[in-house]
Amino acid sequence: MQQSFRFAVFPKQYITFNPMQYIKLRYQTDEVDLFSDEDMDGNIQPISRKDYERLLAYLQKKNPAAILPDGKERKGYSKDYIHSFSAVMQQSFRFAVFPKQYITFNPMQYIKLRYQTDEVDLFSDEDMDGNVQPISREDYERLLAYLQKKNPAAILPIQIAYYAGLRIGEACGLAWQDVNLEEQCLTIRRSIRYDGSKRKYIIGPTKRKKVRVVDFGDTLVEIFRNARKEQLKNRMQYGELYHTNYYKEVKEKNRVYYEYYCLDRTEEVPTDYKEISFVCLRPDGCLELPTTLGTVCRKVAKTLEGFEGFHFHQLRHTYTSNLLANGAAPKDVQELLGHSDVSTTMNVYAHSTRDAKRKSVRLLDKVVGND
Repeated sequence: MQQSFRFAVFPKQYITFNPMQYIKLRYQTDEVDLFSDEDMDGNIQPISRKDYERLLAYLQKKNPAAILPDGKERKGYSKDYIHSFSAVMQQSFRFAVFPKQYITFNPMQYIKLRYQTDEVDLFSDEDMDGNVQPISREDYERLLAYLQKKNPAAILPIQIAYYAGLRIGEACGLAWQDVNLEEQCLTIRRSIRYDGSKRKYIIGPTKRKKVRVVDFGDTLVEIFRNARKEQLKNRMQYGELYHTNYYKEVKEKNRVYYEYYCLDRTEEVPTDYKEISFVCLRPDGCLELPTTLGTVCRKVAKTLEGFEGFHFHQLRHTYTSNLLANGAAPKDVQELLGHSDVSTTMNVYAHSTRDAKRKSVRLLDKVVGND
């Protein structure tokens, strides 16, 4: 543990100091029979030189240094891994303080995670806009055809993201009570994500922690109506094996959060479970979860030609690019997306459509009369 934290401080700089330097372990003292005739050292054997070399080789594999033997630098951990590791350490030390009382305080309360800032080469020839491109209508149709064969349950959230610009957690967290087919609008009030430290799916607020209203067109109205009919049909076909989705309120210290659960009709429902009718369901009634969608998108990126590097958020890029390219007001797009200010909308998304840029600069030709 000492080496792990030392490595996290330097060279990786994930944390600012090594908390293990303040740890003083408490041990249960062994009771020794002072009048025993037994030889306590009788089973201890010296280590041969060959075994010593084998031990070093084993440790080199299990705990390599920052620089590998071939001279290459060891790759760092992902942000998600570091967050999960930090959460586990928080809980472990908290448990060690109370009720176990192995240590006197939780050193993780002083830990502040550091992130490596992205370095931008001001003189690079690389196209920074090339990695995020909107999906053409033709490719979108190919994507739906592929999913129809491989994973039909993923189609509905992808359609919602394409026509309404929702984030992956927002699409999965959308409930039928949030869908107004008459007014043709969605009320985006919640998001769902996986909490690695709790090993549960947590229903929480959106990224900006604000409720927003997203209008949609006739195409999505028809999609919602067909999805509703399909779910009612599945409910009849599965019978008692059809699942119902619930949430449970959990109070922890000074905060409240909601855990997601799914039970079929044969299981007893706890009294503190509250039913919620999600929109994006699998055929058996279970929620189509963000992690499942993420796996589907990675599979698409690997197997479907033209979708290399595809991710769910690219649908949100496409939604925005389509609106801006067809004359939508940036302020309206900002509100639909739930961005804090319009500059975020323009900075992140407007550059993704090269055609829109070319049309903009050609406006100058009209000014000088060259068009």
